Amino acid sequence: MGAADILTPVMVLAGWTIIILIWLYATRIPAMQKAKIDPQAALEGDLSNKIPLKVRQIADNYNHLLEQPPLFYAVALAIAAMGHVDTVAIYAAWAYVILRIVHSLVQCTYHKVMHRWALFMLSSIALGVMVVNELMKLFG
Repeated sequence: MGAADILTPVMVLAGWTIIILIWLYATRIPAMQKAKIDPQAALEGDLSNKIPLKVRQIADNYNHLLEQPPLFYAVALAIAAMGHVDTVAIYAAWAYVILRIVHSLVQCTYHKVMHRWALFMLSSIALGVMVVNELMKLFG
């Protein structure tokens, strides 16, 4: 097992984030045009009443992909840099990425909050497994 085994899920999640960004632009720009929202004026006010929920959900998900996932990126990079890649780290990394992708799909499509929350919690557990596994290697 090597660095590529832990960095592949990192790149998959980064690629997924770009897909969500494209989806965001593909929905937000037409919604703003339809609502006749001047992009400059959007800086001064809340768009939540002017843009449909379906469009806002995608923007919210993009923001969520820039909240906790950077911690995942840092942990995976640290594991790779220290040469501590093992089966637990790889499975936990893939679990994290798959759960975050499913979380995105829930949030961007039918948006059941409790389903999304459960996926977030499960992905947080996977990230926690990565961190605890690494800490045990460092200090155990």
